[in-house]
Amino acid sequence: MRILATSGGFLPSESTPFDWRPGPLIEHAIHLAGDPERPRFCYLGTACGDAVNGTSAFFRAFAGSDVRATHLELFSMPNVPDVRAHLLAQDVIWVGGGSVANLLAVWRVHGLDEVLRECWESGVVLGGVSAGSICWYAGGPTDSFGSDLRLSPPGLGLLPYGNGVHYDSEDQRRPLLHALVGKGDLPTSHATDDGVGLVYDGTELVEAVADRPGVAAYVVERREDGSVSETRIEPRLLG
Repeated sequence: MRILATSGGFLPSESTPFDWRPGPLIEHAIHLAGDPERPRFCYLGTACGDAVNGTSAFFRAFAGSDVRATHLELFSMPNVPDVRAHLLAQDVIWVGGGSVANLLAVWRVHGLDEVLRECWESGVVLGGVSAGSICWYAGGPTDSFGSDLRLSPPGLGLLPYGNGVHYDSEDQRRPLLHALVGKGDLPTSHATDDGVGLVYDGTELVEAVADRPGVAAYVVERREDGSVSETRIEPRLLG
């Protein structure tokens, strides 16, 4: 029962935004699945409305590799005849970024909240970036509703914490997460700078990993007096 929740993953080309390559965090997701010879890796682009450019970039990233890349799209209808069977057959399910509010609404309409829990409990590694990170938690700050960040709708709750993403690159993220934890709107929360991932075994945070130096993860907790503490976690730098 493993989850890799990140503010990173596929690495884009500097000149071409949708020219992706598998970064160290993606490789680590496959490692968490046991490094199968031909890993089955499924991409869910629900958070960006199953945008064709993201899906195409995903398949190009694995072109010529041993990865058996597939995707699940839900717009305008599922692209596979049996969504549950398709997802349960994967080694890794990776969720892309975008609107976590829209992602959660669409998943619940299609019953993916229950299917993904079943996948997790059966040993499929769940992972994702940004919205694809927040979705596994109780919730977190999101820009799903506009440029002024708000608390997301309730996530799937596989991980009983709040989640903050893009902690070092978007200036509203940290103060809002602190405020939400301080008011009790979120429980103890785990946050990631860009390029950092959090590895969970069951619901236990076992380590932070990073695809670049100089970044970190954080635990944000409410004290008894209502103030908030933030503890920095130094991640292990992936090769």
